[in-house]
Amino acid sequence: MKKEIEVVAAIIIDNNKFLCTQRNKNKYEYISYKYEFPGGKVEPQETLEDAIIREIKEELDIEIKVRSKYLTVRHEYPNFIIIMHSFLCEMLTKKIVLKEHIDLKWLSSLELPSLDWAEADLPIVEKLNGEIYG
Repeated sequence: MKKEIEVVAAIIIDNNKFLCTQRNKNKYEYISYKYEFPGGKVEPQETLEDAIIREIKEELDIEIKVRSKYLTVRHEYPNFIIIMHSFLCEMLTKKIVLKEHIDLKWLSSLELPSLDWAEADLPIVEKLNGEIYG
């Protein structure tokens, strides 16, 4: 039986653009260098909101405000299953420092499909692509 991993992802919106971050090399080739909405694993006894605030501070060195829960995705990769809770967020600080990722892009919802996304993030991309933000 594959391990299930519970994670959170921040859909950070600024000036009608979404923050897309590119992963570094990973032991699993199928997620290496893919774009994702930043976030990470939920720690024991941690709320989802606390987890996303902590992860974004650790990965990007920014403070965020969680606006609302967006979409929960369950995706089965070859080696594990991910349950990803995504949240619409806004940045409270403007200077992003990439601590784990190798690139970032700010894209409109219509531009999102142009990137090579991690498979688990695709349902979020598709939903955002079908909605208008302003």
